[in-house]
Amino acid sequence: MIPPKQPKRHNRLLLRLALALSITLSTACGGTSTPAALPTPPAKPTDAPAILATPQAAADLSKQIPLLAERQQRIDAALKSKNPILVLSEADGLNEFQKIAQDLAAQDPQVQQESRDPVSSVPVRYEVMGIYPTRDSDLNEVTASCKSAPSCYRVELYNYAFNYTVIAIVDVGVKKVLAVTRQADAQPDISPSLTKLATQIATNAPEVAQALGYKPGESEAVMPNIKTSLNRSRCERSRHLCVAPTFVQGERALWAIVDLTENNLVGVRWTDVGRASRPAAVTEKLLQNDFVSSNFCRKDNPLARSDWEMQFTLTSSDGLRVSNLRYKGQPVANNIKLVDWHVSYSRQDGFGYSDAIGCPVFSQAAVVAIGGPAVEDLKSKDGSTVTGFALVQDFLSDLWPAACNYYYRQRYEFYNDGRFRIVAGNLGRGCGNDGTYRPVIRIALAGDQNTLAHYDGNIWQDWPSEGWKLFSDSKPDGQGNQYRISNAQGKGYFIEPNRGQFGDGSRGDNEYVFATRLHADRDEGETDLITIGPCCNTDFKQGPEKYIDAPPEPIKAAPVVLWYVPQIKNDNTPGKEYCWAESVLTLGVYEPKVWPCYAGPMFKPF
Repeated sequence: MIPPKQPKRHNRLLLRLALALSITLSTACGGTSTPAALPTPPAKPTDAPAILATPQAAADLSKQIPLLAERQQRIDAALKSKNPILVLSEADGLNEFQKIAQDLAAQDPQVQQESRDPVSSVPVRYEVMGIYPTRDSDLNEVTASCKSAPSCYRVELYNYAFNYTVIAIVDVGVKKVLAVTRQADAQPDISPSLTKLATQIATNAPEVAQALGYKPGESEAVMPNIKTSLNRSRCERSRHLCVAPTFVQGERALWAIVDLTENNLVGVRWTDVGRASRPAAVTEKLLQNDFVSSNFCRKDNPLARSDWEMQFTLTSSDGLRVSNLRYKGQPVANNIKLVDWHVSYSRQDGFGYSDAIGCPVFSQAAVVAIGGPAVEDLKSKDGSTVTGFALVQDFLSDLWPAACNYYYRQRYEFYNDGRFRIVAGNLGRGCGNDGTYRPVIRIALAGDQNTLAHYDGNIWQDWPSEGWKLFSDSKPDGQGNQYRISNAQGKGYFIEPNRGQFGDGSRGDNEYVFATRLHADRDEGETDLITIGPCCNTDFKQGPEKYIDAPPEPIKAAPVVLWYVPQIKNDNTPGKEYCWAESVLTLGVYEPKVWPCYAGPMFKPF
C-alpha cells in the first residue's frame, strides 16, 4: 500500500534551501528582460488556439541563424561523400574514446548500409546523435564481454528518411563493433549542437516573439532537447524529429515546436502552469550525480529479502530495472522496467513530451534519478505487521516544482505471500494543467511456455496471438482480476489492475494491456530502449504495438512480454488536485506541496 507522501527528506531539505532563495519564473529565466510597452499575451492561454508558423525560406533562415547555414553545409558534404554519415563535431564535446567509437561505428558495414535507400542505394540523411559508455542494461549475450570491459560505448544514429534509430555497441579497447541493431519508428535524444540549433530556431522565430511580446534569449528556453509532436503538423504526419523549447512566463508556458528534419518552426501554443517559484541551483548536484552513477548505474545490484531475490540497476533511459526476480527460489520475471513517460497536453492540439527516466550522467533521460534506490517496509493497515518491502526510486527535474519540471517515482512492492505490484508515480508539476500521463511499463515474465488470458465476465479466454486490449475490453472476476498468465504446469499469476483499491489515493489506471512474443535475437526491449512511442496519441498507439507482427504471432504456451500503459489525467482544481505540485509559502520559505498519482497492477500467485 502506498501512502500519498511528500518527497523524501533529503530532497525536501535541498528544495527548502533552494526555494528560500527563489525568485518568480517571470524574472528568473536569465534572458532578455521584457520592455515596458509590450503587447499583452492572451489572458487565457489554453483558450488560445495553436498557431502554425509561416514557412520561411531556407536562405532567409540561414542569414538569421549562422549555425543553420553551417549545418546545411555539413549535411550537403555528408550526402556527397563515399560514406554518407553525418558525424558529431568538435562542438559536441567528444572525448578521445568517444571519437574512436564514432570512427569505428561509421566504418562498420552494417552501420553504413543504413545510410542508403535499400532499393535505389541513394544516400539518405543519417546522423550520429549520441555516444555513451555502455551499462549492463545496454548489453545482451552478444555484447556480454562489455561487462568486464570499461572501454565499450553505445553509438546512436538516426535515419531521418525512414524514422528509425541504429545502435552500435563498440569496444574501443579491441577496436571492434560488437553488435548493430535497428529500432523502427524510434528517435534518439538529440546532440548538444542540435539542441543549440533548435533553441536558436525558436528564439529567432517571429511567432515566438509575437506570442511572448519580445524576442527571448537562448538561456530562457527550458526542455529544448525533449522530443515532442504537434498533431496535424508534419511532426505527426510525416514522423519528423521534433523538439519543444519552452518559455515560461509567469503562470504560462509557451511551447515552440521545432522540426529538426526540415529545420524550421512548426508552431507555438500556450499552456497554463499555475503559480510556481523557480529555485536556485542545488550545489550538491554533481556530488549526488556521481554517487548515483557510480553505485547504481554502472552495475547490477543484488537484493535478497524475505523470500525474494533480484538484481536492480538504474538504466540509461528505462528507469529502475528489476531483473532475475525470484520468489522462494522460483523464477518470476526476467526483467521489469518503465520504458517511457508519454505526456500529452491539450486534447484538441495533441502535443507534449516523450520523457525518459534514468541515470543522471551519460544518459538519454530527461528526468534523472535523485539519490539511489531505497528499500522500505510494507506494513498492515494498523501498522503492527510487516507484510513485505518496497524498492523505490525518485526521478526529479532540477527546478521542480517550477513549471515545466517533473517528478516521477518508480516503486516495486514485494509481499511476503508472493504478491508483487509494479507502480509508476507522478508527483507533478509538468507543463500544463490539462495533461494526460501514460507510463509505458514492460514486463518480461520468466518461462517460455506462458499463456495469457482475460476474463470476459463468465470464463477466462486465452489469447491465441499477439494483441492489445483497453481496460474496458475485459471484466473483473470476483477478486478484481482481469488477466491471468499461466505456465505449462498451470501455475502463474492473476493480474489485478489498479481501480483505486490499493490505498494510495489513485483514481484508476484506464490502462492498455499489450502482449507480444519475446524474440531474443531482436532488440525489442531486453536492452535499453529509447523513447518508443509518440507523446500525444490518445489511442492504443503508445509504442508497444510496433512489436506486434503482421500477422500477429501465436503466444499460447510461448515466451510472452506484457506491456501495461495506464492513462492518468492531472488536475489542479482547488480541493481536487491530482498529479500536481505547488510551491507553498510556509514560515517565510517556499516548500513543495504534492498531490501525487500512482498507477500499476498487482500480480497475485495461484
